[in-house]
Amino acid sequence: MSKRQNPLGWKVVLGGLLLIGSQLGMAQNGAVSLDRVVAIVDKDVVLESELNARKVSIMERLRGQYQQLPPEDVLNKQILEQLIIERIELGMAERYEITIEESEIDQAIGRVLQKNQITLAQLEADLQRQGLNLDGLRKQMRNELTINNLQQGVVNSRIKITEQDINNFLASSDGKYATSPDYHIGHILIAVSSSADAEAIAEAEKQANDIYQKLLNGSDFAQMAISFSNDQAALQGGDIGWRKLAQLPELFGNQMLGLAEGQVSKPFRSGAGFHILKNIEQRGGGEQLVEQTHARHILVKTSEIMDDSQARQKLLDLKARIEKGEDFAVLARENSEDTGSMLSGGDLGWSMPGMFVAEFEEAMKNTPINGISRPFKSQFGWHILQVLERRKEDMSDKMKRNQAANVLRARRFDEEFQLWLTQIREEAYVEIKL
Repeated sequence: MSKRQNPLGWKVVLGGLLLIGSQLGMAQNGAVSLDRVVAIVDKDVVLESELNARKVSIMERLRGQYQQLPPEDVLNKQILEQLIIERIELGMAERYEITIEESEIDQAIGRVLQKNQITLAQLEADLQRQGLNLDGLRKQMRNELTINNLQQGVVNSRIKITEQDINNFLASSDGKYATSPDYHIGHILIAVSSSADAEAIAEAEKQANDIYQKLLNGSDFAQMAISFSNDQAALQGGDIGWRKLAQLPELFGNQMLGLAEGQVSKPFRSGAGFHILKNIEQRGGGEQLVEQTHARHILVKTSEIMDDSQARQKLLDLKARIEKGEDFAVLARENSEDTGSMLSGGDLGWSMPGMFVAEFEEAMKNTPINGISRPFKSQFGWHILQVLERRKEDMSDKMKRNQAANVLRARRFDEEFQLWLTQIREEAYVEIKL
């Protein structure tokens, strides 16, 4: 047990039993429900009913995978430790003020429905058979999303990737492979038997050249593959998926290296026959032009004394003043509630797509240069923005370095995650009563 002082405070724990009112509710006759406490975790508790419910769920899953289950005492210990860690993480998330919107839970449930190809009514019926309900599932999903956000945010902030780390990685064969382009490849094969005579080979070559000419004249690659290719992917329109050049036979790699996106190769020969490749799509490699926008904005937040209607009207008034000749920067310094940009007259500098929330991105995209948007609302409040400039910038080197940093961060995440779990477990007050 940790040496930190018991912070439970007002909760009354007697002989491992906690009187539960607000958590489990009162019985119909007015009696207080009793549930055994199996662990105290900081200002929270883990109840025996939670332990048993989690155990039932885990045992059902394990029975489908293993013939012999661990002894019950071992299973209880592992499950209790899992619940303790979750309590610690949820407590931390509350202190960090991590919140999950209802829309995020709706999207998570939508993914469950799509993955299992069921309706919401079928999901509710399935939950009912397990003694659960949709409200319980939403609470579980909220906790899982909260914990995931906490883990990603905290653990990633502990991982430090230096410029030298990136340089070393990019110079390695592993780094060169990881940051090399990915090609989405289409393939047509006109097969030639190993015992084919010269006439059969010439006929196959002619067919391949005829297909190539049709493709150049606008014929659909997928349709041509379905109709003529002898490759196993023919019925998928010749689509063999995404590949790096290092994953391809050298003969194929050399052909793909010279193809721009959307282009097809001339027919080329291998032992299997004549091939035509298409660069359907490409990720990475070459010039990566990204449109950047230089904008500034004014933010007005809603409050008890400033509702949506008033915030919108205030921005309409400011917009009118700017259009009559007043200085945007001066009005931003006087009125904007974005502390990060107000002192610089609302200036946000140059931005790339994806840097701002969707509502802001949409308004910025639809506002002409030197134009001022109409007031729009985001999760931060109400805005007006002005687009000052746009430019296209080659971001290929920066994108490659970002990709390298992401690979290194992902590799270090698991190790740092385990160190973090050990640390928060040691620092928490935990008293086990099982």
